[in-house]
Amino acid sequence: TGASAELALENAGLTCNKNGIPFDPLPPSITSGVRFGSAAATTRGFQEKEFELIGNFIADVLDGFKDNKSDVEKEKIIYEKVKNLCASFPIY
Repeated sequence: TGASAELALENAGLTCNKNGIPFDPLPPSITSGVRFGSAAATTRGFQEKEFELIGNFIADVLDGFKDNKSDVEKEKIIYEKVKNLCASFPIY
């Protein structure tokens, strides 16, 4: 669900919001989708290469789901990668 994906991605250092999709069968408190903003990343100076990395991080976290449960170890690994990426693009 969007709610479980939002929590797993947040644990991995990737901020998003659960979000409904057109004709979403799930209630707004759960949802079937997620939404990402790019303003914080572009403010840091991320370019195409960094957004490609972020996309892969997102996919890695979501691919870790089994039986609607996230892979906590994978979240920790991605968190460290996100932390290192952000350290290369500090906010002044």
